Amino acid sequence: MLQRNNHYVPCLYLKRFADAQQSVFVYRTLVSDFREPAWRKKPVGSIAYQRHLYVRSASGIESDDIEKWLNAEIETPAEEAFAKATSDARLYPSDWHNLIRFLAAQQLRTPASLSENLKRWNEMVPAVLDNTLQRSVRHLEATKNSGEAIRIQKAPNSEYIPLRVKTEIGEGEDFGLVRAEVVVGRGLWFFALRHALTSTVKALIEHRWTILVAPDDRTWFTTDDPVVPLNYYADGTYDFKGGWGSRGTEIFMPLSPHHLLYTKIGERPPVRGSVVRRAVADMMRRFTAEHAHRLIIAASIDDTIAKFRPRTVNAELVRSEREQWHRWHEIQTTAERELMNSR
Repeated sequence: MLQRNNHYVPCLYLKRFADAQQSVFVYRTLVSDFREPAWRKKPVGSIAYQRHLYVRSASGIESDDIEKWLNAEIETPAEEAFAKATSDARLYPSDWHNLIRFLAAQQLRTPASLSENLKRWNEMVPAVLDNTLQRSVRHLEATKNSGEAIRIQKAPNSEYIPLRVKTEIGEGEDFGLVRAEVVVGRGLWFFALRHALTSTVKALIEHRWTILVAPDDRTWFTTDDPVVPLNYYADGTYDFKGGWGSRGTEIFMPLSPHHLLYTKIGERPPVRGSVVRRAVADMMRRFTAEHAHRLIIAASIDDTIAKFRPRTVNAELVRSEREQWHRWHEIQTTAERELMNSR
C-alpha cells in the first residue's frame, strides 16, 4: 500500500520524547498570528511529516520505494539500538553502526535539507552536467577510434535522476549537438540520499562516537532538523556548516530527554554516560533550537526555548509554504513527465 503521509522525522524516534499517551509538546518557530499558543500537545503521528514527500512517479506509476527503503534499511535496524542507548544497556558495534546511519539519514531526509540542497544544486548542476557531458563525449570518441567495444555502465541508483540526453543532427550532416537535461528536484534528492547512506556514510561511521547525558536539572529536546553539524571557533563564533569529514566539527543529535549522540571529528570523545557540564548543556540546547527549521519538540513545556529561538510571525510566509507543499508532488511529477516526453 502506498504511504502518502511521509514522516521525515520517524515516529520511532519521536516516541523517545513522548509521554504514555504517545504525545509530545510542539513549539512552532513560524506562526501566522502572535496570539497562537507557544506550545501545543500533539500525538507523535500528527507531526513532522509532509504529504507525498517521498512519493515519486516511476514509469508513470506512483511509488514510495524511498520510504520503504528508509524504513527497512535505516529505521527498523535502529529501533533496538535506540532502546539500548536510552536505557544505558550495552551497545555492540552493530548498534553503533545503526545509530550513526540513522543520524546520517536524519541530517539528509528533512525538508530543511531538501531546501538547502535545491539552492546549491540549482547553482552547480548546469556546470556539472556540461562538464560530465563533454567528458563522456571525449571518452566515447576515444573508445570508438581505438576500436574497443563501448561498454555502458549504469551508476548505482541513477534511475532516480530524471535525466534526458538528446542528439540534434541535421539531415545529411555527420556531426551535431548532444544535449543533456535534468530536473533539479526530488529525483536528484532521492539519488543523493541513497548514495550518501550507502557510500559516503562510511566516513561518518569511522569517527569516534559517544552518548552524553544531560545534567539533572536540564533535558534535551529535539526538532524537525535534529542533527546539529556544529563548527565552533576559537573566538566564540559558530555556524552549522560542519561536514562529515571536517576535523573539529561537532555532530550531535538528541536521542531522548536525557541522552545525546555525539562526536567531535578527529578527537577522542568523553566516555559514554558522561554528564555534560551545565554551561555546555545550555549551549548545546541553544544550538539545537537555533538549528530547528519549523518545529521544536519536547517531552514537556520548556520556557527557555522562546529565548533561544523567538517565534517569527508571518502569515504570508506560512501561507506560501503551505501552498508550496500542497503543490510539491504535482509540480515535480509534471516537470519529470515533461522532460521525459520532450522531443
